[in-house]
Amino acid sequence: MSDRLAGLLRQPALLADGAMATNLFEVGLTPGVAPETWLTRHPERIAALHSAFVANGSDIILTCSFGANRFRLWPWNAQGEAFALNRCAAALARDVADRSDRIIAVAGSVGPTGLGVAPHGTLSIKAASEAFAEQIAGLKAGGADLVWIETIATVEEALAAARAAIACDLPFVVTASFERAGRTATGVSPSAFRTALEQLDPAPVAIGANCGAGLAETLTAGIELARNSRSPLALKANCGLPRLVDGRAVYEVAAEEMAAYALRAVELGARIVGGCCGTTPALVRAMRKAIDAHGPGPQPTAQ
Repeated sequence: MSDRLAGLLRQPALLADGAMATNLFEVGLTPGVAPETWLTRHPERIAALHSAFVANGSDIILTCSFGANRFRLWPWNAQGEAFALNRCAAALARDVADRSDRIIAVAGSVGPTGLGVAPHGTLSIKAASEAFAEQIAGLKAGGADLVWIETIATVEEALAAARAAIACDLPFVVTASFERAGRTATGVSPSAFRTALEQLDPAPVAIGANCGAGLAETLTAGIELARNSRSPLALKANCGLPRLVDGRAVYEVAAEEMAAYALRAVELGARIVGGCCGTTPALVRAMRKAIDAHGPGPQPTAQ
């Protein structure tokens, strides 16, 4: 673990950033185009978003590499560029972080393969592990401090990505997406997800929830994730579910609601809090103010 990350983790609560794709839509990315294609076409727009999150209080910024594995890059005929694109994504974020007058950690975003891992998908554990290892090696080469494995639905895929991070000697966070039923799309409960990941050596820097149906659902998952946990909690919720307006996805959660969510997350014991889809730099600023105004609260209960 880098001294930079170790120093940050000594703080009671850290603020991650907000969304990548939904913010890039506001500056020209169109639906159906992978954000990772902008790493070479419009790197300045990605860097500007990183800078906006840092300026509004983020301690951790996630790279533009969520879908930068060989399988998700295939539709863009970029499957052979996975290592290079991840290295570029990390280097862009690293440059922004290093220009700050605060310590900022760069987390290499690693999303699911898109094809799923057996028995829930078509990929073998070996194929998924090789793809994740290639991606994470690129993120490490670009200067990532840690790996942020996110929006996972199965234990098998989470473990494949986590073991790839361990093999690359990088610390890692793992978060799953829990839906309104309180489970992932494949039926995994928060407690089952946490228990599986806590068996790893080394253990994750944090285990948690991201994306999902909204603030309340993520907080509810957080309560179960934190109960009897040996691992720190990370929560990075969507700004609710979007409403389609003139062909655009509009997220209508107000700054006050995001601030209240951040405060509640810290009260539940979350060590890392952020936002997922729809979370703008302005909403990150509201969360920063809420976190700074209140210290961590008591351990969560089922109520």
